[in-house]
Amino acid sequence: MSERIYTVILGAGSHLPTRSVANSEFLTHRFFEAQDKPCDPSKSDTIVRKFEEITRIVERRYVDDHVVTSDIALRAAHDALAKTGIDKESLDYLIVAHNFGDVRADNRRSDFVPSLSARVKQRLEIHNPRCVAYDLPFGCAGWLQGVIQTDYYFRSGDAKRAMVIGAETLSRVSDPHDRDSMLYSDGAGCAILEARTAAEPVGILAHATRSDTLDHASLMWMGASFNPELEGDDLFLKMRGRKLYEYAVTRVPEVVRESLDKAGLKLGDVAKVLMHQANAKMNEAILKRLFDLEEDGEIPAGVMPMTISFLGNSSVATVPTLLDLILDGKLENQSIDSGDLVILAAVGAGMNINSVVYRWA
Repeated sequence: MSERIYTVILGAGSHLPTRSVANSEFLTHRFFEAQDKPCDPSKSDTIVRKFEEITRIVERRYVDDHVVTSDIALRAAHDALAKTGIDKESLDYLIVAHNFGDVRADNRRSDFVPSLSARVKQRLEIHNPRCVAYDLPFGCAGWLQGVIQTDYYFRSGDAKRAMVIGAETLSRVSDPHDRDSMLYSDGAGCAILEARTAAEPVGILAHATRSDTLDHASLMWMGASFNPELEGDDLFLKMRGRKLYEYAVTRVPEVVRESLDKAGLKLGDVAKVLMHQANAKMNEAILKRLFDLEEDGEIPAGVMPMTISFLGNSSVATVPTLLDLILDGKLENQSIDSGDLVILAAVGAGMNINSVVYRWA
C-alpha cells in the first residue's frame, strides 16, 4: 500500500470553568413561554424538573464575571501544549471556533476585533508570522469544521501542524427569562493536529458536511428577551426547539452514514461516537436512528459517552472537551485505545452538520 498524508490528533486540552450552576438556581427565575407570555410562577419547580428529565442536565459551568471567551480559549491552548509538549512556534494554523466573540459581563456586545485567534496567538507569545490565526463561526459544529479544514490543509501539503480551539461563553448570551437558557454553559476545548505520512490508514479517514440554510437558517437566531420589562436592547440566543430536534434527528444520522460510506466502513466497526452535547434525549434519538439506518442491531453500551449532565451545552467546546476528558481518563468506564474507530459529529446553527471518521493512532 502506498503512503499518503493523514491528519492525526497529537493531544487535547480543555478548560472547565469552576463555577457550577445547579438546576435549583433557576427556580427563582421568571420564565416566559414566548414574547410577553409569562409562565405561571407556581410551576417553576415543574418546569425545572421536566427540563432535567428531558435533557439530563443537572448542572452546568459558568465563567466568572471578569472572564471572556478568549481567556478560556487561551487556557485550553496552554493545557493542550503542556500535554503534547510540542513547540508552539511549529504551529502553521491556529483556529478558534466560536460564535459570539468576547462578551463581557457588563457589556453584552460581541467583540471580534482583533479576532479571538489573534488574541490567543498574541498571549501565547507565538513569534512565527507563518502561523496563520483565524476565527471560525459555524454554529456548534465550528470546532469540528476547523478540524476538517485542517485536514484539507495537511493533505494539500500547505501545513504540518495546527491547533484548533472551540470556546464559548453562552451564559453571556442566554435570556434568563427563556427556559432554553438552562441548556447553555461555558467552556473551551482544544486539539493539536499533525500531518503524518503512513501506509496504513490512521487519523482522519473521511468526513462529510452539509449546510441546510434555505429552510433551516432561522431555527436559531438572536432576539430580544421574552420579558418585555427587561431594560436595555440586548439580544439573546433563541431557538425553535421542536423544529431543531426534528431536523437533527433526521439529518445528523445521514451525515454520519455518509462519512462512514466514504471511508468504506460500517457502524459496527465504530468504538465510540463523540457527538456534540446539546440535549441527552436528542442525542439518544440520533444514535438510535443511526443504528436503525445501518441495521446493525442493538446499540453497544457506552458507545456514546455524555458530559451534558454536569457540563451542559457549551456549543463548540463540547466535542473537544469530551475528547480531552476521555483521553485524560476522567470519564468513568470510557477510554479510546490504539486502533479504535471513532466518529466525531456535531450539529449547530445554520443549520450545519459535520461528521469525521477517525482511526486512533
